[in-house]
Amino acid sequence: MAAAAASIPVVAIDGPTASGKGTVAQRVARALGFYCLDSGALYRIVGLLALERGLDLDNGPALAALAAGMQPSFEDGRVLLEGRDITDAIRREEVGRAASRVAAVGPLRVALLALQRQQRRPPGLVADGRDMGTVVFPDARLKVYLQADLHVRAERRLKQLIEKGYSANLTDLLRTLRDRDQRDETRDCAPLVAAEDAKVLDSSALTVDEVVARVLKWYRGD
Repeated sequence: MAAAAASIPVVAIDGPTASGKGTVAQRVARALGFYCLDSGALYRIVGLLALERGLDLDNGPALAALAAGMQPSFEDGRVLLEGRDITDAIRREEVGRAASRVAAVGPLRVALLALQRQQRRPPGLVADGRDMGTVVFPDARLKVYLQADLHVRAERRLKQLIEKGYSANLTDLLRTLRDRDQRDETRDCAPLVAAEDAKVLDSSALTVDEVVARVLKWYRGD
């Protein structure tokens, strides 16, 4: 089984919050006819459930047990859990902050590792996150580290929130993204870092179409 899974191609796209990796991953997966894994959504689900149930965001055993018992499904861009549509709920800023906290908890990362690797199915997988190329799929056929200027990322996130009807301001978003970058890059377990063999791409001045085209070109060896 392990050998069979290893033969299934994976494109790993890592990077900080609001670097555009989620949108790019979905577009690349669609172009290749691959499945798509939004690993960040899994941590957001745990963050949402932990907040709703009043769990300590640093309680490794409790968070791991929570993760082990959940069976989310991803359908047509929607995120479902036990028949409940939580697509918008997991994108709230307070849930994002909780997700960043719980993502630093080792037992939770271990609990989610198997769930993430189960998404590796024929004909292939595009996985986006923060440790897809370094930890989850170290044998990925292509590893991309997508980054962008902090202010550009904050402006992108502000636009997304406003379009969804949420109130937000640029100053708060800059602080939130800076804090999340600090936590993600310095955590002891699976810190945010480009894999040694990753292709690093700065999307600050690029459109989504340009980034997608670059990733597809790398994958196809053009």
